[in-house]
Amino acid sequence: MIERVPMSKTGYQKLRDELTRLEKCERIEVIRAIEVARGHGDLKENAEYHAAKERQGHIEGRIMELKDKLGRAEVIDCTVFTGNRVVFGVQVSLVDLDTDAEVAYSLLGPDEADVKSGSISVLSPIGRGLLGKEVGDEVIIQTPGGPRQFEVVGISASSQP
Repeated sequence: MIERVPMSKTGYQKLRDELTRLEKCERIEVIRAIEVARGHGDLKENAEYHAAKERQGHIEGRIMELKDKLGRAEVIDCTVFTGNRVVFGVQVSLVDLDTDAEVAYSLLGPDEADVKSGSISVLSPIGRGLLGKEVGDEVIIQTPGGPRQFEVVGISASSQP
């Protein structure tokens, strides 16, 4: 069974753009660099050749990874939000009941998550713990740092596309 990867339209497009760039630009550049390095003679002691071959391996690996993710992507339209429960693509405001600090997160796919910009993966411990909750619900979430207790104080359409 293929495991689907939830992703916003924007996240999907970013991965598509990266794949296109790798296939149409960087792959060609590294092939040229390998050809130039081959012209420098003995390949056994040619650092430029070995560096270009290593870069080619990284590019090809990333291309395969992106094709896999895009093939398993379940693209979800985050602009449509109806209801009052936490679902993929919403922005949820929380109060940490241990510290009284308020935080807000957009729940997005694993490749889109960036805590510094206010988004977490829907597959993370906090993301999974919040799914299906409503405003006013208290939730205890087991995180790698130990249990944390939150109260959901707001749910809205995500500010991230």
